[in-house]
Amino acid sequence: MCGIVGVISNAPVNQLIYDSLLLLQHRGQDAAGIVTQQERKFFMHKAKGMVKDVFRTRNMRALPGNCGLGQVRYPTAGNAFSEEEAQPFYVNAPFGIVLVHNGNLTNAQALRLELFTTDHRHINTESDSEVLLNVLADEIDKATRGKALDVQDVFAAVAAVHRRIRGSYAVIALIAGHGLLAFRDPYGIRPLCLGRNTDGTIMVASESVVLEGSSHVLDRDIAPGEAVFIDLEGNISTQQCAQNPHLYPCIFEFVYLARPDSVLDGISVYQARLNLGETLAKRVVSAVPPSQIDVVIPIPESSRPSAMQLAQLLGLPYREGFVKNRYVGRTFIMPGQGVRKKSVRQKLNVIGSEFKGRNVLLVDDSIVRGTTSREIVQMAREAGANKVYMASAAPPVRYPNVYGIDMPTSSELVAHDRTIDQIRDLIGCDALIYQDVDAMKEAVRSLRPDLDGFDASCFDGVYVTGDITLADIERMNDERPNAQEDEEDTSRLALPNARHG
Repeated sequence: MCGIVGVISNAPVNQLIYDSLLLLQHRGQDAAGIVTQQERKFFMHKAKGMVKDVFRTRNMRALPGNCGLGQVRYPTAGNAFSEEEAQPFYVNAPFGIVLVHNGNLTNAQALRLELFTTDHRHINTESDSEVLLNVLADEIDKATRGKALDVQDVFAAVAAVHRRIRGSYAVIALIAGHGLLAFRDPYGIRPLCLGRNTDGTIMVASESVVLEGSSHVLDRDIAPGEAVFIDLEGNISTQQCAQNPHLYPCIFEFVYLARPDSVLDGISVYQARLNLGETLAKRVVSAVPPSQIDVVIPIPESSRPSAMQLAQLLGLPYREGFVKNRYVGRTFIMPGQGVRKKSVRQKLNVIGSEFKGRNVLLVDDSIVRGTTSREIVQMAREAGANKVYMASAAPPVRYPNVYGIDMPTSSELVAHDRTIDQIRDLIGCDALIYQDVDAMKEAVRSLRPDLDGFDASCFDGVYVTGDITLADIERMNDERPNAQEDEEDTSRLALPNARHG
């Protein structure tokens, strides 16, 4: 999972892209990168780490130009520890192209072989984004056949990219001396939107909050399969480049990933989470009589809208019982020391008065591995809670995600091959209430009834691209980046302190 942004302007864009990446930091905390273009030359800086740590004044001064791209990254494929796999990626022919990508190619392995044996292109990293860049470059090369580039050549190349690659991809690329290209996969799994400022600046970004937070106005979402080309003068050309596009956005964006103040594909993330709280309230009533619940407490932070709505509907007090420490960083590993994992207790602190002697209902946005939930339940008990119930605004996560979320393998998912009672025993709560899959889909879809559907594969095991087999899942699990001995797990799904703040 990543956050991406691209800008065409009449003024220097380095500061604007930096500010935009800060607004996208929740989508990736492993690495960050910016590339700008002045005349026909690209200037790039990228490294592992948070945006504020990667870019210093000297780096910003070395990024001149009125157009550029930026990305924040969580690794879902390739080598998580290689500086070379931070984005953007660059290829010098044809024309010179730089690219940022949010998503995951499910046929990257086959494409890598095809690029080497047929297209004679060298892939220098394990990143599927470099594969995507080279497929795009190869198709632009074929479309132009040595001639000058025009916009129809670009659209023909994107159409060919759609035919060759599989999986999820929201892409922004700069073609040296020509302009900015943005496109989404034919299912629109990962988000991408377009907006502009009154000064003529045009921006493409993963979430609408980036546009609003930088004084831009959201024009619209880029459609599934659509390509948008913006020349250096700000002229916009668009074309549908997929043969049979359908809008199936990832429902986990609304459950957890996106910022609550974003609007994705016409759906307010905040309102979606309120709706999830409303449907969850009905599930709670059927499992635990509200008279047996003294207080509703969210697990910070994405669950707050759902918890508030649930509490209001059930007529129960809503309280903040956990305080998040926003300044917990990495643990220093000294020579001779083993790994010292940070526990949840370093990231969340309990307000004991909200628990003592009470029956508490804890509400989380989702339960993935279950280890965090187990420790939080124990913290509530140690604070004096009489009964600890837990409710999840999302259904059980039973299947791995292959479309660009750093989701654990099946064996690491607490709900995989377990009943609700077995999960409850593992977590240690007195009652465990999950959202229903169909209710979750309807809660979000009610905000846009014309939607084709959702990718909800981690909940229902249905992969919308229709080309995923068990062998594919096993292979992609093997390709997932594994934490080194001296590294913490930086998956957002493993970090309770990585929730929105």
